[in-house]
Amino acid sequence: MLAPKATVQLVKAVKGAARAEVRTLASFDGDGARRVMWIEIEETVRRGALSADASLVIETGARTAVEKKLPLIMVVESSGADIVEGIAALHGWGSAAKALAACSGIVPTIHIVNGPAVSGPALLIGLADFVIMTDEAYAFVSGPTMVAEFTGEVVSNDELGGATTHARASGVASIIVADLDAAVAAAEQLLSYLPNHVDDLPPLLETDDPWDRPTPEAGDCIPASSTGSYDVRKIITSLVDDGDFLELRARWAANAVTALARIEGRVIGIVANQPVVLAGTLDIPASQKAARFVAFCDAFNIPLLTLVDTPGFYPGKDLEWRGMIRHGAQLVFAYARASVPRICIILRKSYGGAYIVMDSKTMGNDLCLAWPWSELAVMGAGQAAAILQRRASPEERAAFEADYTERLLNPYIAADRGLVDGVVEPADTRREIASALRALEHKRERLQARKHDNTPL
Repeated sequence: MLAPKATVQLVKAVKGAARAEVRTLASFDGDGARRVMWIEIEETVRRGALSADASLVIETGARTAVEKKLPLIMVVESSGADIVEGIAALHGWGSAAKALAACSGIVPTIHIVNGPAVSGPALLIGLADFVIMTDEAYAFVSGPTMVAEFTGEVVSNDELGGATTHARASGVASIIVADLDAAVAAAEQLLSYLPNHVDDLPPLLETDDPWDRPTPEAGDCIPASSTGSYDVRKIITSLVDDGDFLELRARWAANAVTALARIEGRVIGIVANQPVVLAGTLDIPASQKAARFVAFCDAFNIPLLTLVDTPGFYPGKDLEWRGMIRHGAQLVFAYARASVPRICIILRKSYGGAYIVMDSKTMGNDLCLAWPWSELAVMGAGQAAAILQRRASPEERAAFEADYTERLLNPYIAADRGLVDGVVEPADTRREIASALRALEHKRERLQARKHDNTPL
């Protein structure tokens, strides 16, 4: 078990395999020490089996986190509900799950998986805002034995639910680290971007990076060819303070990038299309990843910066059958209800439905800017020619594409119609973002009175 760096005796409970206490974590990047509600399920006690008493500790810790408005960190090493206790253990698990769910949107929740998280505990980590997994961790609802019995397929713990699997295939893992010490350091880094609770603001840090620093290198990343690929993370590095940002769920749905960073010391959440993966198109995982991140940033007062370069949604029968409509709507819904400051920069392409869902002006962003060569339309010139000029000669199609590009694709048309607030040079982009964040610092929206919304799932 990791020794606390400091402990404040507001609450301390130890029963069975679980313990809960308020701890003070070390500072990260000068942010200052942060008090957190620390809950730990220890595998050394009956393999971390969750008894009714252990679940009560988790429930108590979660309720205390909400009451004291403290971020919650839970370390999970559990083989599942205690078989010996039977229904009492299940009842306790349900109470713990309800208490953890009650933290959502009130205090940030980070779960560290440092061993097994099997059955019920696996679902508990699914309730967290962020999950940090160590290399030795694994998590699944139904283990290899059940999989083999029901499907005949033989898999190992690691193949079924190891850290790499959850980083690449399921999207459960936000960050992968080597061991528990590294996991705690990652949690401290993550907390340095987050407020303590919903009524707080993210920490503001001083920086020596000038707010109006020119960023011509951002534009240099864009290839001359409209179909050329590039790594959008290079543009993010150029725009943010000291080139430093924390990417989350980096290996899952890599065609979308979600990250926390700062501009002029102010925390921002970044959502960006990644042209180097699937040409930056949006599919189901990318829509889910971005929507979840947008919802989190909106819940905890983190302004959003959206960097757009996408030709649209990824086409395919399989995607449509798996619910591209529902999952694409998740991203629409997340942006539409977000009330934090929202800035959108169109880097190159913004076509079709993807133009709408990537926080377009229509979706209610506060500032929408475009780089001079950006293209905004229902579709690209080649696609339009394939539909409207399918019987034309090659020369006629080429002339149509040139005319279409000149008349419809350039950002000045959109700016003239008020759908883009301005066309900005890449070198001036950081300055424009910083100015907008200053202007929007005290933005407030009156929320509609209702029990809760009904997010597409």
